[in-house]
Amino acid sequence: MPSTPTIQVSPAEQIHLPPPFALVRLRESGDAFAHACRIAPNRGAGTLVYVGRFDLAEFAVVLEPGEPLRTARRAFYAGMVALTDALRAYAPPNKTVVIDWPDAIRIDGGLVGGGRMGWPSSGREDEPPAWLVFGAMIRTVAMTDPGPGAHPLASALDEEGFGEAGAVQMTESFARHLMRAFDSWQADGFDGVAHDYLSRVVRERRTILRIDDCGDLLARHIKTERSERGELAKALATPSWLDPKLGGPRL
Repeated sequence: MPSTPTIQVSPAEQIHLPPPFALVRLRESGDAFAHACRIAPNRGAGTLVYVGRFDLAEFAVVLEPGEPLRTARRAFYAGMVALTDALRAYAPPNKTVVIDWPDAIRIDGGLVGGGRMGWPSSGREDEPPAWLVFGAMIRTVAMTDPGPGAHPLASALDEEGFGEAGAVQMTESFARHLMRAFDSWQADGFDGVAHDYLSRVVRERRTILRIDDCGDLLARHIKTERSERGELAKALATPSWLDPKLGGPRL
């Protein structure tokens, strides 16, 4: 099993997770998503990898679904519901938290981050994957200040009035809300998770949205009766919100 060095943190930086989560903490130079994918086969479900960064809430959680990969990817939607619920818990009353399908999160139009998902490259669509990893990044602090209007489509929690809500608070809140999302799925089926997710998606007027059994987004335009399909597996291959050069959300 890969070893992870012990990191000493102050009481304010301690993270309190509900069972059955098990915390793995990385230094600022770490990559939570990549590390979670590496250790997932050995550490198992509930492992939550956290990177202690000042400007980002960055974490990833290992899942072990009991259904074929083609349908198990729908767990991504539960992760996005939990992530937006975590933000809503700290959002000022006048702030709108929305999702650009499938993975980007905006607050009052400004991109703050999003979610992503990984699975074994050898995974077969008709067999349960050994693991899934849901990862997230939320920009908590705007680190650049080049002048008003320089990045009109980007934002951060501190710019949106989230107060003291930082990486620790977002991670703890996400863990609690993820448990609720999966509890709801287990009790009432996936439809409740799908409804919660779609209620937050930016959509065109007079459009009906539905998520099918494989996680694909089906959009039907009422006026023209035109239908479109968004393939989840293909969309997850390249996170729309992530700038690989920055190592964080796009500006």
